[in-house]
Amino acid sequence: MLKKGSKLNSILRFKCPQCQGDKLFDYKIYNLKKIGSMKSSCSNCGLVYAKEPGFFFGAAYVSYAVTVAFAVAIYVLCALFIPEMGWKVHLGLVIGGLVGLFPVAFALSRSIWLNIFFNYREA
Repeated sequence: MLKKGSKLNSILRFKCPQCQGDKLFDYKIYNLKKIGSMKSSCSNCGLVYAKEPGFFFGAAYVSYAVTVAFAVAIYVLCALFIPEMGWKVHLGLVIGGLVGLFPVAFALSRSIWLNIFFNYREA
């Protein structure tokens, strides 16, 4: 499923979309001091990630979709496993979950955005 050359491999493992040999981020996803920074190019194939100034503004739309998907998933899990809790508890768990998953949503949205524009090329 996550074979080299697949978009899913590149997206979920945060790899370069063109060669899948280098990581997109040079830090751990939950390192909050470095969140928002990203490598400018792939050290393996030389792909420049930002095609133009402001290229990653479009990733905000992807981030919105990813965040909505996370919120729905958290709510469904709450409704299935703790249905006796009130809506306030469910809402609190959704908000807490979204805050905790923010770094993942950020990295995932950038990875998805890059994979929309770049395809895998075998070396």
